[in-house]
Amino acid sequence: MTAEHREADPTVDTAIQALEQQLSMLWRRARSNSYKVARRVHPDMEPAAYGLLVILQREGAMRLTDIAASIGVGKPSVSRQIAMLEQLGLVQKEADPLDGRAQSITLTPAGSQQLVTAQNARKEAFHNLMDDWDVKDLTTLGQLIAQLNETYTKDKW
Repeated sequence: MTAEHREADPTVDTAIQALEQQLSMLWRRARSNSYKVARRVHPDMEPAAYGLLVILQREGAMRLTDIAASIGVGKPSVSRQIAMLEQLGLVQKEADPLDGRAQSITLTPAGSQQLVTAQNARKEAFHNLMDDWDVKDLTTLGQLIAQLNETYTKDKW
């Protein structure tokens, strides 16, 4: 089916509209949950900073420019978040061993511990919320969301 034909099909239009509404609701709830998880890591942490901690947890030491590039955000925005995380004692900066002019950013032991505690609480909350879901449905939903995320990489807006 061509794109023009899909756009003219009222069934597809209705399905897309329903999907947009559900995604909008999901994103609002996800933002709310991000706020709660960030507060579990540290009461003064902004929700956007949680993702930076997760990247550092997964990747290890990184330069500021590499963190910014990995999430597609400008260096000044990431710099502000990293400065705040450093003030909260969750990350630390060290001279990059490969380039003494650059700094490498890592989680502090306290930051790592607080992040794991928050992640475990989030995981438990998901288990409780999804307890009555069939594993097959959870797997299918995960696959469909992965497919949607892949589709977003093709976005040409």
